[in-house]
Amino acid sequence: MITLYGIPNCDTVAKARRWLEQRGVDYRFHDFRKEGLSEAQVKAWIDDLGVDTVVNKRSTSWKNLSPAQRETLDEQTAVQLILDNPTLIKRPLLENGKQRVVGFKEDMYLSFFA
Repeated sequence: MITLYGIPNCDTVAKARRWLEQRGVDYRFHDFRKEGLSEAQVKAWIDDLGVDTVVNKRSTSWKNLSPAQRETLDEQTAVQLILDNPTLIKRPLLENGKQRVVGFKEDMYLSFFA
């Protein structure tokens, strides 16, 4: 099952959803602001992709963190920060049970579905 994680009002998420729908890809949209995330899920993403790929350091959520929280960010602290502030995640995050990609670029999605 393909799952697209994000929030509905994000422009990049909307582009990814349009791309999937135009190609008839069957996917589930998971609004992590409403549906939440599990600690195991976030840890798996960080273990697989790395904290710098998962955390959006250009987001408003990142800028709203305290300087201490930003300076001490690592694999362990990132999990709780993301659970407390899911919009810290770079969006969208797409996974199919075997692989994951973050963000949206058409060539990246073409490779993902190749």
